[in-house]
Order: sequence, then C-alpha cells, then structure tokens
Amino acid sequence: MSHFSIANAQLNFVVGDMPGNARKIIDAAAQAAAQGVQLLLTPELGICGYAAEDLFQRPSFLAACDAAVAQVVQASTQWPDLTIVLGHPQAAQHAAHGRCYNAASVVRAGQVLDCYRKQLLPNYREFDETRYFVEGSQTCVFDVAGSRIGLLICEDAWASQPARAAKAAGAQLLAVINASPFQMDKPGHREALLAERCRETGLPLVYAHLVGGQDELVFDGHSFALNADGQVAARAPGFDEHLLSVQVEATATGLQLSGPVAAPGDTNQQLWQALVVAVRDYLGKTGFPGAVLGLSGGIDSALVLAIAVDALGADKVRTVMMPSPYTADISWIDAREMAERLSVAYEEISIAPQFEAFKAALAHDFAGRAEDTTEENLQARIRGTLLMALSNKFGSIVLTTGNKSEMATGYCTLYGDMAGGFAVLRDVPKTRVFELARWRNAHDPYGTGRNPIPERIITRPPSAELRPDQKDQDSLPPYEVLDAIIERYMEQDADIDSIVAAGYPRADVERVVRLIRINEYKRRQAAVGPRLSARGFGRDWRYPITNGFRG
Repeated sequence: MSHFSIANAQLNFVVGDMPGNARKIIDAAAQAAAQGVQLLLTPELGICGYAAEDLFQRPSFLAACDAAVAQVVQASTQWPDLTIVLGHPQAAQHAAHGRCYNAASVVRAGQVLDCYRKQLLPNYREFDETRYFVEGSQTCVFDVAGSRIGLLICEDAWASQPARAAKAAGAQLLAVINASPFQMDKPGHREALLAERCRETGLPLVYAHLVGGQDELVFDGHSFALNADGQVAARAPGFDEHLLSVQVEATATGLQLSGPVAAPGDTNQQLWQALVVAVRDYLGKTGFPGAVLGLSGGIDSALVLAIAVDALGADKVRTVMMPSPYTADISWIDAREMAERLSVAYEEISIAPQFEAFKAALAHDFAGRAEDTTEENLQARIRGTLLMALSNKFGSIVLTTGNKSEMATGYCTLYGDMAGGFAVLRDVPKTRVFELARWRNAHDPYGTGRNPIPERIITRPPSAELRPDQKDQDSLPPYEVLDAIIERYMEQDADIDSIVAAGYPRADVERVVRLIRINEYKRRQAAVGPRLSARGFGRDWRYPITNGFRG
C-alpha cells in the first residue's frame, strides 16, 4: 500500500481505573477504524495511567492491568485491518523487588503480535522508574500496510541507540508513545529533540502523548508527527483529548507524513491551560463537587479564582472574604467586584471576634510581650479553620492561594493560608503571577466573555494585611530579585557564589538561600499542587528537614 494513515490517540486516563482506561482506548480504536486508519498509537502506560507509583508493586494491580489488556485485545477483533499499540505494565519473571516492564503491545485482530519493553528508565527529578521497572533489551519492528514501523517508549526516543537499532532492524518510520510531564516550554523542546532523532536516522516519526492532570503532574498532549528532515508534519492541540490523523505516503525517498498542524500557543497560554487542566482533573478524578477559597482582594487569590472558574465553572466555586482589623477598604471593594465579575458565590465572615477571643485566651501567657508574627499567624490560622469547616460541611475542596515565591521563603502560615487540599500556584513564582493575571485579562481562551481580574488588584502593592500598612516587600527582596535567586538556586542548582557572580547582592542571596533551607518543614506539610517549572516543590525536590549543610 503506497498510502496509509496513523492516528495518535491523545487521551486523558485515570490512574488505576483499568476498565475505564480500556474503554477509552477501545472507543478511540472504533473512531480510528471508522476513519480508515491502519495504525493507532496510544500513550505510554495508558492501560493503568501514569504514574501509578507503588501500585506497580501490587500483584493484584498488575493482574487487573492484564485483564484490561485482554479486554482491548478481544475488542480488536472488530477491526481486523487496524493495528493498535497499547501501553501497559507487564510482569517480569524473576525480577527483584516485584518490578515489572514498562511495555507496549502490538495488537491486531485479537492477537498480540509483538511486545516492546522500555530500555532507558529515567531516574531523576519526578521520575522513579528504576524503582518499578526492569530494563528491556529487544528492538520491536512490525509491519503496517507494507511499511516497517519501529516502536519506542518515551526515554528510548531521547537517546540515539534505540532509534538506530530500530532502523538497523528495518524500520522505515519511528512510532513513539509517551507520558512526559509538562513544564514551561517543554512542548517545543520535545519537538526539537525528536527532530534531531529524525535527522540522525533519516526516518520520519510519529509521537503519541498523554494529556491531563495526575496529582502534581500535568500532561500537555501536543502529539505530533515529524518528517525525516525534522520538520513538523502534524500537531495536535494541547491540553485536550484529540485523535490526530497523520497521512503516510510512500515516495521514492522514503515515507512522507502530513496532517493538521495546531498552533502550540505561547508560554503564558500553555501555563494557563496547564493550571486549568490541573484543577479540573484533580477535582474531577478525586470526586470533589466543587472548590472554596479565601478571596482577599489580592492578586494571588484573584488569579486562583479566575483559574478555578475557567476549570470548573462559576457554579462550582465558592469564595469567602474574611476581613481582619487590618484589611484595607479597597480589598473589600476589589474582592466583591471580582466575585461579581465571575458570578461566583461570595460571602463575608469577619475574623475580628475570633481574633480578639484568641488574644484574650493567650493574654496571660503573652503578658509583657509585644505583638509580632504570632498575632499575624493567628489571623491566617483563623481563616484556614473557617475554610476547612466549610469544606467539611459542604464537601468542596479548599484551594490554597500561596505562590512559589512564598513557598520557597516560608512567607506563608502553616495551618493558616497553607491549609487546604490543592495548592494551585505552588509552582508559580510571584512575577509569573502578575504575568498570568495580565494574560488572562487580555485573552478569553474558553469563550467566557469575562475580563476577570480588576486592574487595581494587579497594580496595587501586594500585602498580607496582617498588621498596619504591611507590604510584602517589607519582608522580602523585590520579587524580580527574589524569583531570579530562587530559580537559580532551586531549578539550576547554582551555589551562592555563582548567583552573586550573576549580579545579585550577596546579602539577598544568602538570606533567600537560608529561608529556602529552614522552611523545608513547612513545604513537607503543604498541599499538593501542579508542577510547571523545571523543578517544583514536591516529587522532584527532596531535601532533608534536619540538614547541616550550608554550602
């Protein structure tokens, strides 16, 4: 056959829902077959979802995965001309510690024709694959419509050797299935890296990628196809399920690919979409009926509210303004205006009576001591208690509103503003918070017709409003300096001297690094939140709390 088509099934799975994931793959196969497709690619570990973590070590979990694979194999008898590549874990005989293979089976007409096992297992940052998987060693090349397809899984395509081995075994086209977590600018990086693989091997490539949120990971989709010269031949839109159809034409110089090419969007658009998907899937996959958050009149809570409404709809979001004696009038006004703009439920609960009651209860112990951060933290903890009470009573999850700059430096209150179930901005530095707020006001990606964030919220100086005339920059370096130091120290592993050499004041660098170090105990108790940068607080940041290193 001189012409055939491949479909990349960009799907959103639920970890551990093997029957549901199998049905989703079967539905995609039915759709592909109806379009006359000959090869369907599904994402890495699609049967069980990525990442299942220590579930991989449970024999009953692997047995359920095997049953779901059998479900898809049986369904494939309906489409004898369709080949399906199916990602799943596979038990490894005699493997230590109960490990298994990260595998992909080639299925056609009720038969498993071949099985590829991932060879290069990532073991850095958020990846723990050597904890769960055994390395494969065999190349997999199979026939589709008279052409030879070389199968690779994720990391095997980042390196040269597996692709070269597939070509040496006769592959005319590389098929890559993947589950690669999103981070800023990563979609373009993936395309550039795999374009190198195409030019190196002289082979075209199709890439099927996962989409959706899973705990703190977000998968962006952006499945694509590249021709042998590395040029983009087709691309799926990001952050949505999609069946990308790629046409394959046999020419005198090899296989030529073509298809629709969706625009990837700029960095802020991708970040916004990632945050929306993270919130929508965390609530949807865990079963929470809605969200509640404290709306302060400041930019962080405003941004979280805008994200939550885009993700869930206004009817599933509840906001609470909890003024203290130090809350400025403009904070009330701006909070009310934003809630009105987004048509969300809004109420006001003053914390002044509770604050006075707490101070009275502690007056004897605190006698002779001036007010300090203790009283500031009391206000935050009263608010956290009220929000958690509303969560308990009505079942909605509390969305925390702290950003990465605050998480890094400990500019947040344990059991106060850190109380909640999902930390939306956990990996968004303050400077990016402002950028995203401006971007959302300038764009309407979901057709809401709303310009959600009042301009004064964006332009007024940030303040926790826990003491008179308080401003964030009274306690921290300017955010442009702070965020640059955090990025270099945390994401790039730069040391103090090299950060100073880059032009940042030594006093600021030493202070910020110290704050990062001493606040690890807070972050260990923080709510989970989406990872968006090269390194977020969570799976890919693992430092001891008790730590004597000062370098």
